[in-house]
Amino acid sequence: MTTPSHFGLTAIAASLALAAPLATAQTAATAPAQLETITVIGARSPQPLADTLGDITVIDRETIERAGQSTLAELLSRTHSIEYIDTGGPQNVASLFVRGANANQTLILVDGLRFNSATAGTSAFNSIPLEHIERIEVLRGASSSLYGADAVGGVINIITRGAADQPFVPHFSVGFGSRGTSRVSAGVAGSSHGWRYAVNANYGQSKGYNITTPDNAYAYNPDRDSYYQRNVSASLGYAWRTGHEVSAEVFHTRVNGGYDNGEPYFNDRVLQRVEGFAISSRDRLADNWYSTLRLGSTRDDNRNVTAPSFGTDEDSSLTRFRTRQNQYLWQNEFQLASTQRLTVALERLEQRVTGDLQDWSAGFPVDVDYPTTKRNTNSATAVYTGDFDRHHLQASLRHDDDSQYDGQTTGGAAYGFDLTPNLRATVAANTAFHAPTFNDLYYPGGGNPDLEPEKSRNVEAGLRWHNASSELGATVYRNRVTNLILGWPPINVGKAVLRGVTLTGAHRWQDTTLRASVDFADPHNAETGEQLPYRAKRTLRLAADQRFGPALLGAEWYLTSERYSSARERLGGYGRLDLTAGYDINRDTQVQLRVNNVFDKDYTLNPGYATQGTSVFVNLAWRPR
Repeated sequence: MTTPSHFGLTAIAASLALAAPLATAQTAATAPAQLETITVIGARSPQPLADTLGDITVIDRETIERAGQSTLAELLSRTHSIEYIDTGGPQNVASLFVRGANANQTLILVDGLRFNSATAGTSAFNSIPLEHIERIEVLRGASSSLYGADAVGGVINIITRGAADQPFVPHFSVGFGSRGTSRVSAGVAGSSHGWRYAVNANYGQSKGYNITTPDNAYAYNPDRDSYYQRNVSASLGYAWRTGHEVSAEVFHTRVNGGYDNGEPYFNDRVLQRVEGFAISSRDRLADNWYSTLRLGSTRDDNRNVTAPSFGTDEDSSLTRFRTRQNQYLWQNEFQLASTQRLTVALERLEQRVTGDLQDWSAGFPVDVDYPTTKRNTNSATAVYTGDFDRHHLQASLRHDDDSQYDGQTTGGAAYGFDLTPNLRATVAANTAFHAPTFNDLYYPGGGNPDLEPEKSRNVEAGLRWHNASSELGATVYRNRVTNLILGWPPINVGKAVLRGVTLTGAHRWQDTTLRASVDFADPHNAETGEQLPYRAKRTLRLAADQRFGPALLGAEWYLTSERYSSARERLGGYGRLDLTAGYDINRDTQVQLRVNNVFDKDYTLNPGYATQGTSVFVNLAWRPR
């Protein structure tokens, strides 16, 4: 890969600047080692995070609890190589850009179930409240050889809260904040005599703020865009014999929120409902063989409704899009030797869509539906991992046979070498693809049924160093995306290059924790050289936590360079400071405070849409331990 000298020198200089203070400080560290973090996303089977060969982040429950009133998009953007834009509130669209990839080129999973809409390609992930999430696993880089379509920029798996190790563990929290924001959450979890269970419920509401600005000529409406949301999730499992367990999970999220459509005398609303369920059986068929059977389904129902007949007339819907995805999995994990594992999976995905659409090609609206409303994909995946003293290998191969387009075969290979017991070097190469959505293919008045999938080739290399209290990492990557779907009607003509250098570091010393990351990115159109919309070339994240007995204080600083809109409007860089505080009233009760955008910074993520000023949220949580 050819990298401009200025880009490379800047990255090297920043690496030295980031590494020096952390490397110096680690000699005085005395913090005890933490429990080993286990992740599944990197190889479709459990691995210690320290042993993985990919660029993976795990956001744990403690981090989620301290996020306060933040949305899921905001929480994810606090980790390296992830940016976002939104149009206000959990009811409206939020787009994630992982390593510079388009928003529809990152696969979103909830408890392993595909969550991306088959019509728009993006996901209503922002409607999931943080109170329902146990942890989040993020895999950056092309990953279709593991998970199939849409994993060009990476994969994000959101794991909902599950069972506890004790027979009965309740939890309750209530919070209040700026702009009439309030939330209440409650649940119980436990396990006993082979049974395990969890039930969680949440209600949240806010008076909101005006999400559009006067320069939004089409949508501006000088009102406050309120919302309320209801969420419930539950799981039940039974180990009927040693090594054999059946389980079921269900989740449901409903958001009713305002959006601006340009008419000040209408209170336009978005009704967003997402839900899913899964039943599975995990069985140890032999000493070295685990088998998992799973049947799951997700549904995404989005409606835009006008106020005059809101709540009384179903025909008041302006638009409605529904996606149902039935997913079947048979996965087998074979322990070939103590340090070698082979995972083989067969999958089937059935996608069904409907839409209440309007075709204006005749000069007036005509209600129509998609000419094709279903497609099926059969897939086979194999993943091998092996550890041989200082050498570490991973190889993956997958074939997706889709009823709508030609079959796609993707592969990946990664190698790691332990330079020292604490320093590992890695290299990897992967391919990926993004399937055209139903809107791309069949939307009235412009869809193109002849579209082919977008394709990518990704190469990357990394260095990771760690000891009991400190971590340092550096990753360089280059992802070339071809066959990009552009224009309207859409055609396969575009090419993009997503390249960059990421540096990360963390250090724990007694009651002090420091974290930092910096991204030097160059996501650009390979044909015009233009910087891709809404993506910055430089992003810095700094965070610090300090404990004083039962109190914990924290600060987070986010600094980003300029970006450009899809219309090439310059969006200036900005810095934002957030503060957190927590106090343990007793062993089971905590009070938490979060102040976002402390200095009331006025910045723009998306032209025509406002961002929130300073916001405060106080939460009281009871979690018996």
